[in-house]
Amino acid sequence: MATYKRILLKLSGEALMGDQNYGIDPERLQQYAKDVKAIVDKGIEVAVVIGGGNIFRGMDASTTGIDRVQGDHMGMMATLINGVALQGIFEKNGMDTRLMSGLNIEQVCENYIRRRAVRHLEKGRIVIFGAGTGNPYFTTDSAASLRAIEIEADVVLKGTRVNGIYSADPEKDPTATRFDKISFKEVYEKGLKIMDMTAFTLCEENKLPIMVFDMNTPGNLLRIIEGEDVGTLVTEN
Repeated sequence: MATYKRILLKLSGEALMGDQNYGIDPERLQQYAKDVKAIVDKGIEVAVVIGGGNIFRGMDASTTGIDRVQGDHMGMMATLINGVALQGIFEKNGMDTRLMSGLNIEQVCENYIRRRAVRHLEKGRIVIFGAGTGNPYFTTDSAASLRAIEIEADVVLKGTRVNGIYSADPEKDPTATRFDKISFKEVYEKGLKIMDMTAFTLCEENKLPIMVFDMNTPGNLLRIIEGEDVGTLVTEN
């Protein structure tokens, strides 16, 4: 039985690179499409926010001499490139999809309107939110939290390359232990980094749980929906 009815899936742009140094790996894209279809076929309403780090990261703009605001706009457009790629592969796999943008690019996608997004979800369409919040200085994590709250999602599913939240970086510290469940308060106290502070606080204040899991393992998304323990759940208590 499905644990959630409507989810917001947060994907990193870097994950789309696969083993490449840049761009989009077709195999990783196809894996994501199959995993999303598995839960859509179960009747789950799915919204997606994807980053753009495989193409350009706005926060890196200062190292190139580009103004931060301009850099963030470049990063937002990078997320739209990834959004178009996701839309294309989702539709190739038989899923009805809408790409909505925080920036006005009407020839490519719909402008973000909350009520329209909710209606798309109610009709069984996947909604991809591109261009972050449409504002500089906000990350795609913040966009994911904000859009999840606006559409009244049951949970934010943050797909990473690690199978949950650990006491330390498991790729650097072999003694790090994984949490099955942790509270927002404990995350603050332990100084764990899950999302940027703005995004994390938005979820906490609106009592919106966060599930951190390994999206790169095929089938994990469906396992979460079916209630299996494959990640770390962050909740109010």
